[in-house]
Amino acid sequence: YIMAFELPKLAYAYDALEPHIDARTMEIHYSKHHQAYATNLNNAIAGTDLEGKSIEYILQNCKDKPAVRNNGGGFWNHNLFWEIMGPNAGGTPTGELAQAINDAFGTFEHFKDEFAKAGTTRFGSGWAWLCVEGGKLVVCSTANQDNPIMGEGCK
Repeated sequence: YIMAFELPKLAYAYDALEPHIDARTMEIHYSKHHQAYATNLNNAIAGTDLEGKSIEYILQNCKDKPAVRNNGGGFWNHNLFWEIMGPNAGGTPTGELAQAINDAFGTFEHFKDEFAKAGTTRFGSGWAWLCVEGGKLVVCSTANQDNPIMGEGCK
């Protein structure tokens, strides 16, 4: 028996991010959209040599399989999405991250502007990313459910 991909347990309630994101939006996004990515990914890899592989391996090696690429990307991207958000998360970074942001963008405010621009100027749907490229932080974006693990966006 090979373990299928499953949604991570949320570390907070659906209403924990209000007023920024309402509970119904969170519930639908988690229980319907994200669940669909997991289910469709599991269906797309069932009976193939990808069964039992890590999501990272799948994303790095399946750019030519649209159902695996889209659903695997959606699954991984949303796992990260839930993990990096939280009711007491966010704010101005400190320590090494703050220094790296200041080195790359000048200020945290300038980083936020660049990040917002990467997201809002992406035609159609997609994601904005903060990545390390050549030892320096960079902002990029990817289309649809693509991500930097696939070799898309930040290089």
